[in-house]
Amino acid sequence: MLPKKWWQFLILIALVLGLVFTALIGLAATLIYPELPSLDALTDYKPKVPLRVYSEDNYLIGEFGEERRAFIKIEDVPASLKHAILAAEDERFYKHGGVDTMGILRAAIANVTSGSFKEGASTITMQVARNFFLSSEKTASRKLSEALLAIKIEHNLTKDQILELYINQIYLGQRSYGFAAASQVYYGKPLNKLSVAEAAMLAGLPKAPSRYNPFANPKRATARQHYVLRRMQELRYIDENTYNNALKEPQKFRQTKQVRDLSADYVAEIARQMMYQRYKDDIYTSGLKVYTTIRKSNQEAANKAVLQGILDYDSRHGYRGPEKVIHPPAHGTEEEANWVDKALDEIEVSNGLIPAMVINLSPKLVTVHSQSGEDIQITGNGLSLVQKTLNEKDPTKRKLQPGAIVRIVKTTDGWQITQLPQVQSGFIALDPSNGAVRALVGGFDFNRNKFNHVTQAWRQPGSSFKPFIYSAALEKGFTPASMIEDEPLTLSAAETGSGSAWEPKNFDNTYEGPMRMRTALTKSKNMVSIRILQSIGVRYAQDYITRFGFSPKDHPPYLAMALGSGSVTPWQMAGAYAVFANGGYRVRPYIISKIVDPRGKVIEETKFDEVGKNAVRVIDGRNAFLMTSMMQDVARIGTAAKARQIGRYDLAGKTGTTNSQVDAWFAGFNPKQVAITWIGYDQPRSLGSNETGGRAALPIWIDYMTSALRNMPDEPYSVPQGITSVKINPHTGMRVSDDESGIYEYFYQEFMPPEAEDNTFSPIPGFPTSKPPESTATDPTRADQLF
Repeated sequence: MLPKKWWQFLILIALVLGLVFTALIGLAATLIYPELPSLDALTDYKPKVPLRVYSEDNYLIGEFGEERRAFIKIEDVPASLKHAILAAEDERFYKHGGVDTMGILRAAIANVTSGSFKEGASTITMQVARNFFLSSEKTASRKLSEALLAIKIEHNLTKDQILELYINQIYLGQRSYGFAAASQVYYGKPLNKLSVAEAAMLAGLPKAPSRYNPFANPKRATARQHYVLRRMQELRYIDENTYNNALKEPQKFRQTKQVRDLSADYVAEIARQMMYQRYKDDIYTSGLKVYTTIRKSNQEAANKAVLQGILDYDSRHGYRGPEKVIHPPAHGTEEEANWVDKALDEIEVSNGLIPAMVINLSPKLVTVHSQSGEDIQITGNGLSLVQKTLNEKDPTKRKLQPGAIVRIVKTTDGWQITQLPQVQSGFIALDPSNGAVRALVGGFDFNRNKFNHVTQAWRQPGSSFKPFIYSAALEKGFTPASMIEDEPLTLSAAETGSGSAWEPKNFDNTYEGPMRMRTALTKSKNMVSIRILQSIGVRYAQDYITRFGFSPKDHPPYLAMALGSGSVTPWQMAGAYAVFANGGYRVRPYIISKIVDPRGKVIEETKFDEVGKNAVRVIDGRNAFLMTSMMQDVARIGTAAKARQIGRYDLAGKTGTTNSQVDAWFAGFNPKQVAITWIGYDQPRSLGSNETGGRAALPIWIDYMTSALRNMPDEPYSVPQGITSVKINPHTGMRVSDDESGIYEYFYQEFMPPEAEDNTFSPIPGFPTSKPPESTATDPTRADQLF
């Protein structure tokens, strides 16, 4: 039992301990101090800052590195955060010399009187010493070395330099190092935007980052925050009113734990791979910043369009059933408590599709418990996907039951039950004037499938490849008014070159006889495309498509090339369609604009092609105009007529659907934007008998372009020199006089249509009877030099 004046005894013990400690410090200073490590790591501080990837308009889209860190200079640290740190960790920081003897005595007294070790005596300087040079083991020798190093640091650095190191180096949970990174991780904002309450929350983390993590332990974190606020008030860093307001301030943490401002994971991964090729593992600690060509508004529009397009497709093909069914644990067991929440916590959110468990259900109402912890009632259109199974009278055949795990998504009309899709999609949009990629979505969810369907998926383009064959035909003397036979065709093995006979068909199995080339493209007539390719020659066409960036090896010289039987990626298609959109110039798609070092110096910039400067013309501008004009008809009255709902007149494009509806495409553009959409399965199989490019892919394109071109005026395509508008008979393609009925069509001046009485023109099979003059508008040799 302690004497009556026990507190005097404690003070005596503390003084004795202090004297002993001081003696030990003096002895250690003589023997150990000279052997302490160099402070180069502090004086030449190079923090391990991760690689960060940004959009063109400076939104963070990804970071790569074991440590999340963002360096901030001491003069840029808000006073409220400095005060919070000092109040929580070292109130006498600006008064002691690295080791706070008064703090040691105070902590010793507080710990003895409380009967536990609630307070420590490490100063900020000692923590810097430990973080940079020492382990975290709790031994007397390590503590002594820590104290000596702190003294050495104080002799070589100013107080502000030490505090700056601490603020940037300390670990604060969630892989974040330093307060600038932690501010983004927990609150999604820079330090200068933090409130006093938020600064106090972060300042409470160094004591025990995992214990006081507000994501994992909100109650403990709040208690620690209140302690820091109280200390700030006691030290008069804040007044009583500020203190009370901070205690009442609601916590508004970052909704997602992913540290990014913009969802573009496939873009970030492209940048990471390109950087790794250049700098290897150094990228993860170098602090380099990569700026891409992506723009936030475009990328968000693409994300939304792809998500909705996939969900709509999935809805058309019915409900496959719950991901799994979880039965409740036995009553009275430990597992019974919060078993629903625990089950849902193990399931990841996928691209906004939130896991939820069915609690009860009826044909018109389903109640689910979502991962966020709330019970949600879903009715009406929100049940459209599962309505058929809800109406099933035989309970054994119902796919839904209590305990079933489903996905829910928030729409403008409320909550909707959905499911994780199996189908994939790829989407890319770029600026045709320079090839800068403005949006890219490589699949439904990067976290579930990292395969990039824009850059890595080689698929058959189907009819979306026809414009390149038609473009080649224009250079051989065909015109939009050329009459070509739309009738069944049987090709022998010798004619196909593939070793077997072939009987191609139109998609709808209907045939309309002779028709103009423009009409054939508008209606996507397969027979016409094959006859055109047969006329111009497959070898010529195979060479011609290289002007658009395609490789001959990916498009074997068979007549099936006319129907898109080769292999392409959406990335290739975007660059190829840009040639039409920009008037005939080849621009290579690119996605990284510049690389910046940690000091803000640009160390690398992309040299890109630009129309009007260094881009090479690869097709005649007249050719690009005629092809665009024909593809405008596709988007107005043809297989992509749904595009009219956008309400613009400068849109052009082409649908694409492969055999058995395995791949669905839409490739389209206006003068400012080229966008390519693909949809299909990773393991090729039919999308469904009615899932054409116009039904499965076009809606994604429409959704995106509606947003991307909003508030942009229509841009009519100017008629280039060398193009003449002539009145023709739409049924024969022949020229008629001004007083006769007909329609106007565009022609190369050297390829004018014949008049009706000109017997050199043969409407069937529809090819010019005399060899047309060679076009000098394009230099093939120059085009070949591009590849």
